[in-house]
Amino acid sequence: MNVAGRICVVTGAAGGIGQALARRFHAAGARHVVCADLDGEGAVATAEEIGGTGIGVDVSGENEIEALVTRIERDIGPVDLFCSNAGISIRGGVDVSDAAWQKMWEVNVMAHVWAARHMLPHMIARGGGYFLNTSSAAGLLSHVSSAPYAVTKHAAVAFSEWLALAHGDEGIRVSVLCPQAVKTNMLKGKEGGVASVDGLLEPEHVAEDCLAAIEEERFLVLPHPEVKEYLRRKTEDYDRWIGGMRKLRRRYTEGLA
Repeated sequence: MNVAGRICVVTGAAGGIGQALARRFHAAGARHVVCADLDGEGAVATAEEIGGTGIGVDVSGENEIEALVTRIERDIGPVDLFCSNAGISIRGGVDVSDAAWQKMWEVNVMAHVWAARHMLPHMIARGGGYFLNTSSAAGLLSHVSSAPYAVTKHAAVAFSEWLALAHGDEGIRVSVLCPQAVKTNMLKGKEGGVASVDGLLEPEHVAEDCLAAIEEERFLVLPHPEVKEYLRRKTEDYDRWIGGMRKLRRRYTEGLA
């Protein structure tokens, strides 16, 4: 898909990757970019910069995503590209509270499901559309410091796969973004963590890779190309890969990084 002349929606657009995506789509000639974020003022600020529309949205609630889709389709026009980018993170494992697990599930997984639930009928009726879902390298590999993050990001990849295979014949295209460390607020204060082992990327770099993937209609977006090799090693020898991840966890848990 060429984004020129298209209506694009980006969640999590007040900063980080979402803001970079909104700016990049505008620069590529998008007809209109809708910037959505829990931080409504931040969403409006991004939108004003590029002549788009800013809307405060809590993606952890289906009703808010449904209202967002309805408003855009009614007042702005048909959505061509929906970027479900908002995400949250928390450290911990089985000790993490049920409430925190649930919130991670809603934002990192169900927000993708709800966006597709309410966008698909419109897109299919028009003969096609595009979803860019933000996951993480943790969704292909794992995360040594956060069970909820690893689990929900795996689920985001799995849902994106299903969406692509179930609706591809109806003109629906899907890309899933799986970066390692990106210089965003989510990583603030943790820049030297395990995710940064292959470098800390600027959001603009990631947005450029996303645009290229959308233009090529390529499923996996891997701003850190090393991730593809790690994934190959994982599938070739799972036990060896787990052993290596345990070693990596020890290294970072002991503060040796």
